[in-house]
Amino acid sequence: MELILKRDVENLGFADDVVEVKNGYGRNYLIPQGFAVLATPSAKKVLSETLKQRAFKEKKEIEDAQKVAKKLEGFEIKISAKVGTGDKLFGSVSNADVAEAFAKEGVEIEKKFITVPGGTIKRLGQYEASVRLHREVIAPISFEIVAQAK
Repeated sequence: MELILKRDVENLGFADDVVEVKNGYGRNYLIPQGFAVLATPSAKKVLSETLKQRAFKEKKEIEDAQKVAKKLEGFEIKISAKVGTGDKLFGSVSNADVAEAFAKEGVEIEKKFITVPGGTIKRLGQYEASVRLHREVIAPISFEIVAQAK
């Protein structure tokens, strides 16, 4: 059975993909749940027209995301945190702290788009994270965690 996915389905495909599935899976799960529609010739025509229109919009979104990525390259972000013995932090630094530090510099990035290595950081030092600005544009950012002045 050939279906057009309306939204992302794990282990099957992304929204607007044309996929081949077994009849029971399509009829009993995907279509009733609203995850897919039958891939009739008219539905395929509508899909191709939608994809053409979306390609134009997406090109502009990618260009905007690349401009923001270029802007992020020059930033020197320092995050101050309380430090215990040695270089261990009290608590940890996460993607929310990195987003907050960028907001102070005037760049608004949602924390859900920032990926910090290991999820959280518990030591002082220089670190790299990545920001997903678009499905196809991922920008690396660097930041430093320094001891908070007492």
